[in-house]
Amino acid sequence: MGERTEFEEGDRAPNPGVYVEVGEARSFHTQIEDPQRITMNKGDIFPEPKNKNRKWKKAEKARVH
Repeated sequence: MGERTEFEEGDRAPNPGVYVEVGEARSFHTQIEDPQRITMNKGDIFPEPKNKNRKWKKAEKARVH
């Protein structure tokens, strides 16, 4: 079983790093204009995203192919 890669408001960051908003649709064609980027430390609580349908994902794992 692997580590979770998407997080919601109120979840705790498992590792330090930069996290960005991603859309609810996991499609290569769906892009968010001007997504929020936040720097988190391990254990920090994720804030509310700009849109209730978005989630947080570590920036290095949120790349579009």
